[in-house]
Amino acid sequence: MTTATDLEDAPRAAAPRLTLVALLQRRGGTRRGPRHHALRAGARAVLFRATLAGAAGLAIGAAFPGRSWWPLASIGVALLLAAVHGCRPTWAASTALLAGSVFFLPHLWWAVVASGSVLGWIVLALAQASSWAVFAVSWVVVARLRPVRTHPGAQPWVAAVLWVAFEQLRAQWPLGGFPWALLAYSQSESPLLRLAPWGGSALVSAMVVVLGGYLYLCGWSLRRRALPAATRSLVAVLALSAAAALTPHPTLVDAGTMLVGVVQGNVPGPELSGERRARQVLENHVQGTRALAEESSAAELDLVLWPESSTDIDPRRDAAAARRVQAAALAVQAPIAVGTQRYVADGRYNEYVLWSAQEGASPQVYAKQRPVPFGEYIPARAWIRRLTAAVDQVTVDMLPGEGTATLEVPVPRLARAVPLAVGICFEVAFDEPLRDAVRDGGELIVIPTNNASFGYTQEASQQLAMGRFQAAQHGRALVQVSTVGHSAVISPEGDLLWSSGLFTSDRTVMQVPLRTGLTLADRLGALPGRTAVGAAVALLAVGVLTGGPPRRQRRTLRGCTWSTRARAEGAGAVHSAPTEGLAR
Repeated sequence: MTTATDLEDAPRAAAPRLTLVALLQRRGGTRRGPRHHALRAGARAVLFRATLAGAAGLAIGAAFPGRSWWPLASIGVALLLAAVHGCRPTWAASTALLAGSVFFLPHLWWAVVASGSVLGWIVLALAQASSWAVFAVSWVVVARLRPVRTHPGAQPWVAAVLWVAFEQLRAQWPLGGFPWALLAYSQSESPLLRLAPWGGSALVSAMVVVLGGYLYLCGWSLRRRALPAATRSLVAVLALSAAAALTPHPTLVDAGTMLVGVVQGNVPGPELSGERRARQVLENHVQGTRALAEESSAAELDLVLWPESSTDIDPRRDAAAARRVQAAALAVQAPIAVGTQRYVADGRYNEYVLWSAQEGASPQVYAKQRPVPFGEYIPARAWIRRLTAAVDQVTVDMLPGEGTATLEVPVPRLARAVPLAVGICFEVAFDEPLRDAVRDGGELIVIPTNNASFGYTQEASQQLAMGRFQAAQHGRALVQVSTVGHSAVISPEGDLLWSSGLFTSDRTVMQVPLRTGLTLADRLGALPGRTAVGAAVALLAVGVLTGGPPRRQRRTLRGCTWSTRARAEGAGAVHSAPTEGLAR
């Protein structure tokens, strides 16, 4: 028996479900027409590009310390170029932002460990990843230019100019920049490191991108079964790699040696805090220095290096701290470079002070010139406090120091004072302060640092890789001394001579070479980076003013370019441009 309720429900039950597939079939006819195939092909293309972007980020990440598989940096660049190939600028930006996020989020994980702020970590990583997005937009705009589109062999070099330009801008802006994770810093164990003294980070990053561009051209040519073009690209990769490996080290003047002691005192556990913790850290370094005196010929030491924050209690103002530093100086009968904090009315300075047993604190002081925003000082504190109370973890803002980044150490054995080029902690990532110090006569680079806040993350290893790059770039031996590791001694060629583990007390005495004279990278200064920025601006201007891609290319789903014939056939295959290469 049929009820009224059944009659009311019957039309509803019999109505076909308007699924996405049914809707596409209705709009395209009873059969799955060209539009349906184009949509499905577009979805597959988006998924494929996202997969390439994720693989690019993972590959470049694996090139950095942790794994240090440096060839993957160029492979990652090739995958990134493949991912954005043929996309409109908006989708190229999205794709590259995904790749950058996959790279920067794990690479900067130490920011969470240090600050406890997941939001800050995400903001930092996305801000850095945005430079990849800007690169991708610039690339797809410039790649439309006929001279670029019709000359595949030039395309990797154009891509390198754009990449270096945006790396250099990221290294300087905003808030003084953050040059962490430049592609060049992944090459500290690579033959490309030999290029560092000839063109600095700009040249090495550019070469990584050029090799990646040729690798992509090789893969693209193989996909099209264009074996001669693939062979040419592969030969270019091998030739450029061989040229880098055979590049000679610059010939600089040997100015003697210094016998340097390095003391890594370690820090106490979380049971101590505040002043008690600071005094224990100082005591750890005093005891480490005494052990160094017992293990070595202390009378021959020219200098002992302590790390950043080895005594956060200023021995120039605290009598007890001064007595402990003085005791250590007497034990080794050599000056000690001490990391401390000096407080003033409106902030504090992170300083590196020379202390001798005869004179105490020397007027020779270096104050850190590049404090880390949100880590050592809070810009616009009142406004940002409205967003998060975590800003108050930095209770006293660090102020930037002034003057040259050098300390002069009297060395009686050499009958002269030896200028040291000093960069504290994250300053090892910045080219300018160390370059200026070397230009001002620095014969040895010293990097005091405090990595205790970063735990067992890769931050210390990343910093050590940058130290190796800076040593090679400036042709100077470099000594990095940390509270908890990694402390290291690095040759002027960037070779690792000694290093310590994490969260352990360690020490060493090594004879380190002193060098004078300037590498070509130091002579050129910021010119390579500025040239790349100027060239990128010019290319972008021409690309924007000359209009869009070839007319035969049309836009479909997801901003990817598809040929008209492919859409008509529903094949979903991406057809190549009239000329082979990265550009479309």
